[in-house]
Amino acid sequence: MKKFLVCTDGSQYSRVCCEYARWLAARVGGSVDAIYVTDLRRFEMPFITDLSGSLGIQPYQGMIGQLKEIEERKAEAIKDDTLKILQKADPGLEVVFHHRTGLLVDLLEEMEEGCDLVMLGKRGESAEAAVEHLGSTMERVVRASGKPCLVTSRSFREIRKLLLAFDGGKSCLKALDFLGRSGAFRELELHVVVVAEDSDQEDSGLRQLREVEDRLKDAGYKLNCQMLHGTPEDQIADYVGKQAIDLLVMGAYGHSRIRHLLIGSTTTEMIRRCRIPVLLFR
Repeated sequence: MKKFLVCTDGSQYSRVCCEYARWLAARVGGSVDAIYVTDLRRFEMPFITDLSGSLGIQPYQGMIGQLKEIEERKAEAIKDDTLKILQKADPGLEVVFHHRTGLLVDLLEEMEEGCDLVMLGKRGESAEAAVEHLGSTMERVVRASGKPCLVTSRSFREIRKLLLAFDGGKSCLKALDFLGRSGAFRELELHVVVVAEDSDQEDSGLRQLREVEDRLKDAGYKLNCQMLHGTPEDQIADYVGKQAIDLLVMGAYGHSRIRHLLIGSTTTEMIRRCRIPVLLFR
């Protein structure tokens, strides 16, 4: 993990995202690509329909030019702020800033090429104050990305304890493999939990814990493995709070879209309930 793609919009959440990128880059000697995307929908047809009836088409055309100029100034301000945060402790940190027009999800495949981790805030500028709601773009980006995604919280704190919520699935095995290979979090305190929803899952849960312990015991972590009982969302969120966990690592969206529509998503619920960054693997 050497190169990070930071998605920014100038909000408090994205500024904190830059702080985490700076912290990670310092640990691994990495570099950062930062991208701000001007939402193409701001200049599309619905707006002209709204205004042309009362103002006429000519005032609207002049207004579009003004809006584009304002957007360019905003992008420059976001660039300056992003570079200031990322290079605060290390002016030599390699940072490339991109300003594009379109939709972030559509640009993601191109922008994440060559990057090892996509980073974005839990909420954006339009949802900063909505404590129980997630940003409209966040889930679409995580689902669309082919890279691990770090979804950051509203405030920064140095990561000292991390929690791997393990369920034996393919995405969790990717997370396990990453933790074993990467030096990003090595020598930190690593908690591993497996949640058994009923007694029938206890034996398989214990086998999973032993598998994780065997793979990570030589990787330099201080391991704390626990079997929990109950609903995964409740047990993981409770454990995060009681143990003062700084980072949650888990698989992302492992169930089908039909199951997600019927009973919701553990991934989305964890991002919503845990006030810490969540590192997601597909």
